[in-house]
Amino acid sequence: MLVLLAGIFVVHIATVIMLFVSTIANVWMVGSYATETVSSGLWLLCNRTCDTLPVSSDDEAALRATQAFMILSIIFSVIALAMFIVQLFTLEKGKRFYITGAIMLVCWMCILIGVSIYTARFTGVFREFERPHHGYCFILAWICFCFSFIIGILYLVLRKK
Repeated sequence: MLVLLAGIFVVHIATVIMLFVSTIANVWMVGSYATETVSSGLWLLCNRTCDTLPVSSDDEAALRATQAFMILSIIFSVIALAMFIVQLFTLEKGKRFYITGAIMLVCWMCILIGVSIYTARFTGVFREFERPHHGYCFILAWICFCFSFIIGILYLVLRKK
Protein backbone atom coordinates (compact mmCIF):
# COMPACT_ATOMS: atom_id res chain seq x y z
CA MET A 1 0.00 0.00 0.00
CA LEU A 2 2.84 2.36 0.80
CA VAL A 3 4.42 1.64 -2.59
CA LEU A 4 1.12 2.45 -4.31
CA LEU A 5 0.81 5.75 -2.42
CA ALA A 6 4.40 6.65 -3.25
CA GLY A 7 3.86 5.78 -6.91
CA ILE A 8 0.73 7.90 -7.17
CA PHE A 9 2.51 10.75 -5.41
CA VAL A 10 5.45 10.60 -7.85
CA VAL A 11 3.14 10.50 -10.89
CA HIS A 12 1.19 13.43 -9.46
CA ILE A 13 4.35 15.49 -9.01
CA ALA A 14 5.43 14.58 -12.55
CA THR A 15 2.04 15.71 -13.83
CA VAL A 16 2.35 19.06 -12.06
CA ILE A 17 5.83 19.61 -13.51
CA MET A 18 4.70 18.64 -17.02
CA LEU A 19 1.71 21.00 -16.73
CA PHE A 20 4.02 23.85 -15.78
CA VAL A 21 6.35 23.10 -18.70
CA SER A 22 3.57 22.71 -21.24
CA THR A 23 1.91 25.95 -20.19
CA ILE A 24 5.02 28.10 -19.90
CA ALA A 25 7.12 26.92 -22.86
CA ASN A 26 6.26 28.17 -26.32
CA VAL A 27 6.43 25.00 -28.38
CA TRP A 28 2.81 24.04 -29.04
CA MET A 29 3.16 24.35 -32.83
CA VAL A 30 6.45 24.08 -34.71
CA GLY A 31 7.27 24.68 -38.34
CA SER A 32 9.72 26.24 -40.76
CA TYR A 33 9.36 29.69 -42.23
CA ALA A 34 11.96 31.00 -44.68
CA THR A 35 14.64 28.51 -43.55
CA GLU A 36 14.11 29.31 -39.87
CA THR A 37 12.44 27.15 -37.26
CA VAL A 38 9.43 28.90 -35.80
CA SER A 39 7.56 27.79 -32.70
CA SER A 40 4.34 29.06 -31.27
CA GLY A 41 2.94 28.59 -27.80
CA LEU A 42 0.20 30.01 -25.67
CA TRP A 43 2.08 33.22 -25.06
CA LEU A 44 4.74 33.96 -27.69
CA LEU A 45 5.79 33.30 -31.27
CA CYS A 46 9.50 32.48 -31.36
CA ASN A 47 12.09 32.14 -34.13
CA ARG A 48 15.36 33.82 -33.15
CA THR A 49 13.60 36.15 -30.76
CA CYS A 50 10.21 35.86 -29.18
CA ASP A 51 7.40 38.30 -29.87
CA THR A 52 3.81 38.46 -28.79
CA LEU A 53 1.63 35.89 -30.43
CA PRO A 54 -0.21 37.53 -33.33
CA VAL A 55 -3.84 36.44 -33.22
CA SER A 56 -6.88 37.80 -34.98
CA SER A 57 -9.61 39.43 -32.96
CA ASP A 58 -11.80 36.38 -33.64
CA ASP A 59 -9.26 34.03 -32.07
CA GLU A 60 -8.21 36.21 -29.14
CA ALA A 61 -11.01 34.99 -26.87
CA ALA A 62 -10.15 31.37 -27.67
CA LEU A 63 -6.47 31.99 -26.87
CA ARG A 64 -7.34 33.66 -23.56
CA ALA A 65 -9.66 30.77 -22.69
CA THR A 66 -6.92 28.25 -23.47
CA GLN A 67 -4.45 30.18 -21.32
CA ALA A 68 -6.96 30.44 -18.48
CA PHE A 69 -7.87 26.74 -18.51
CA MET A 70 -4.24 25.67 -18.57
CA ILE A 71 -3.47 27.94 -15.62
CA LEU A 72 -6.54 26.62 -13.80
CA SER A 73 -5.37 23.06 -14.41
CA ILE A 74 -2.03 23.88 -12.78
CA ILE A 75 -3.78 25.47 -9.80
CA PHE A 76 -6.15 22.53 -9.30
CA SER A 77 -3.33 20.02 -9.67
CA VAL A 78 -1.26 21.78 -7.00
CA ILE A 79 -4.30 22.05 -4.72
CA ALA A 80 -4.99 18.33 -5.21
CA LEU A 81 -1.37 17.54 -4.33
CA ALA A 82 -1.62 19.62 -1.16
CA MET A 83 -4.95 18.01 -0.27
CA PHE A 84 -3.46 14.55 -0.75
CA ILE A 85 -0.68 15.35 1.70
CA VAL A 86 -3.17 16.84 4.19
CA GLN A 87 -5.54 13.88 3.87
CA LEU A 88 -2.68 11.42 4.12
CA PHE A 89 -1.88 12.63 7.62
CA THR A 90 -5.36 13.56 8.86
CA LEU A 91 -7.64 10.93 7.33
CA GLU A 92 -8.73 7.99 9.47
CA LYS A 93 -7.96 4.45 8.37
CA GLY A 94 -10.35 3.03 5.82
CA LYS A 95 -11.42 6.43 4.47
CA ARG A 96 -11.02 7.37 0.82
CA PHE A 97 -9.33 10.37 -0.77
CA TYR A 98 -12.57 11.75 -2.23
CA ILE A 99 -11.66 15.44 -2.09
CA THR A 100 -8.29 14.88 -3.72
CA GLY A 101 -9.83 12.75 -6.46
CA ALA A 102 -12.57 15.28 -7.16
CA ILE A 103 -10.10 18.16 -7.41
CA MET A 104 -7.88 16.11 -9.72
CA LEU A 105 -10.85 15.35 -11.97
CA VAL A 106 -11.59 19.09 -12.14
CA CYS A 107 -7.95 19.54 -13.22
CA TRP A 108 -8.52 16.84 -15.84
CA MET A 109 -11.56 18.70 -17.16
CA CYS A 110 -9.63 22.00 -17.35
CA ILE A 111 -6.86 20.34 -19.36
CA LEU A 112 -9.45 18.79 -21.67
CA ILE A 113 -11.17 22.10 -22.32
CA GLY A 114 -7.95 24.09 -22.76
CA VAL A 115 -6.26 21.69 -25.14
CA SER A 116 -9.46 21.08 -27.08
CA ILE A 117 -9.95 24.80 -27.66
CA TYR A 118 -6.36 25.09 -28.85
CA THR A 119 -6.74 22.09 -31.15
CA ALA A 120 -9.98 23.37 -32.66
CA ARG A 121 -8.93 26.97 -33.18
CA PHE A 122 -5.17 27.13 -33.64
CA THR A 123 -3.99 23.97 -35.36
CA GLY A 124 -4.94 25.26 -38.81
CA VAL A 125 -3.95 28.88 -38.16
CA PHE A 126 -0.26 28.26 -38.84
CA ARG A 127 -0.61 27.15 -42.45
CA GLU A 128 2.08 29.61 -43.55
CA PHE A 129 4.62 27.37 -41.80
CA GLU A 130 6.29 24.72 -43.90
CA ARG A 131 5.43 21.29 -42.48
CA PRO A 132 3.66 22.50 -39.32
CA HIS A 133 3.39 19.96 -36.55
CA HIS A 134 2.56 19.89 -32.87
CA GLY A 135 5.41 20.55 -30.47
CA TYR A 136 6.31 18.82 -27.26
CA CYS A 137 4.21 21.14 -25.08
CA PHE A 138 1.04 20.12 -26.89
CA ILE A 139 1.96 16.45 -26.45
CA LEU A 140 2.83 17.00 -22.77
CA ALA A 141 -0.57 18.60 -22.22
CA TRP A 142 -2.30 15.50 -23.62
CA ILE A 143 -0.09 13.24 -21.49
CA CYS A 144 -1.07 15.30 -18.43
CA PHE A 145 -4.69 14.88 -19.49
CA CYS A 146 -4.30 11.09 -19.32
CA PHE A 147 -2.29 11.13 -16.09
CA SER A 148 -4.69 13.46 -14.28
CA PHE A 149 -7.66 11.25 -15.19
CA ILE A 150 -5.90 8.09 -14.00
CA ILE A 151 -4.70 9.76 -10.81
CA GLY A 152 -8.16 11.23 -10.12
CA ILE A 153 -9.82 7.83 -10.47
CA LEU A 154 -7.13 6.16 -8.34
CA TYR A 155 -7.63 8.75 -5.60
CA LEU A 156 -11.38 8.08 -5.62
CA VAL A 157 -10.97 4.31 -5.16
CA LEU A 158 -7.87 4.43 -2.95
CA ARG A 159 -8.36 3.72 0.76
CA LYS A 160 -6.01 4.69 3.52
CA LYS A 161 -4.93 1.51 5.29
